[in-house]
Amino acid sequence: MDLTKVEKLIGHTFRSAALLERALTHRSWAHEKFGGDTEEKVRLSENESMEFLGDSVLGLAVAEHLFKKNPDVSEGGLTLMKHHLVSTPTLGRIAASLDLGRHLRMGRGEEKTGGRSKPAILADTLEAVIAAVFLDSGYVAARSLIGRLFGDEFRLATPKGSLDVKTLLQETLQAAKLPAPEYSLVSTDGPPHDRLFRVAAVWEGGRSEGTGSSIKSAEMMAADLALKTLNKHGGVKRNVD
Repeated sequence: MDLTKVEKLIGHTFRSAALLERALTHRSWAHEKFGGDTEEKVRLSENESMEFLGDSVLGLAVAEHLFKKNPDVSEGGLTLMKHHLVSTPTLGRIAASLDLGRHLRMGRGEEKTGGRSKPAILADTLEAVIAAVFLDSGYVAARSLIGRLFGDEFRLATPKGSLDVKTLLQETLQAAKLPAPEYSLVSTDGPPHDRLFRVAAVWEGGRSEGTGSSIKSAEMMAADLALKTLNKHGGVKRNVD
C-alpha cells in the first residue's frame, strides 16, 4: 500500500499515516488477517466505523456549503441537493476518479467478486478517508478536502437536477406519455453480511441494470443509468396523442 500516492491524490499529508491506512482497509481484509483473534482487533483494523464518522463530517460540510452558496433556495431544495451530493452513486463516482479502489487493502474473496470497483465499497472508502483527515487535522482540513473533491459536483448541483433519480426517471417518461419504469431483482450475490443486489429497470424501449448493497441503492443506480441512456440518445420519443 503506497500511502504517499493517496496523499497526493487527495491533497493532504497525514500526521498519522495509521489513520489513512485504516481508512483504506476493507473489513474483508481484516477478517482474513485477524479473524482468529478478538473481534475488537478486527474492528480496530478496518474502516467500517470510520465510514460512520466520515458520513457525518461530509453531511455537515455539504450542508454548510449549500447553505452559504444558495441563500435563495428553500429548505426542500437544499435537502434534495444534499441527498444527491452524499448519495452512493456520487461518492462512488468521486472515489473512482481518484482510483481509490486500487489502493484498498481487501480480502481475496471480496477482490475476486470485483470489490475494488463496487460503488458501495468505493463510497464507504471515501467516507472513511474523510474521517481520517478529520481525525488527523480537524474539521477545517476535512471541509477543505471535501471542497476540492466535490468542486464540480457543487457547481453543477441544482434542486431540479438533484431529484431522486427514480422520481426523475418516472417524470421524464410520464412527460412523454409513457408508463412508469418497472424494477425487478435480477440477482443477489455475496454472504449475508455483505450482499450485492442487481436490479433491472425496464421502460418502453429500454432497459438498464444497477448494483448496490441494498435493493433501493441498486434501483437508484439503474434509474441513473436509464436517465443517462435517454439523454445520450436525445431524450424520450414522445407519443402522439
